[in-house]
Amino acid sequence: MTDIGPANASDRELWHYALEHSAVLVTKDEDFPSMLALGGESPAIVWIRVGNTRRHALIEWFEPLVDTVVDMIDAGNDLVELR
Repeated sequence: MTDIGPANASDRELWHYALEHSAVLVTKDEDFPSMLALGGESPAIVWIRVGNTRRHALIEWFEPLVDTVVDMIDAGNDLVELR
């Protein structure tokens, strides 16, 4: 699922877009936390670790957590893992 940019953008392109626009990457993809572990400049990443689900159900699950996630990122957390 891609909400910003082309759906066929590479992970690296999305990474750079997030950096350039001070955006947070919200993903179920393990590649982004792995990229973060390599060090260097990085966007904040919200890693959603839930099983396969429809987009509507996922958004419904995620919405109540947004304020907490924002607080965690504001506190300096580069990676917020949600289960």
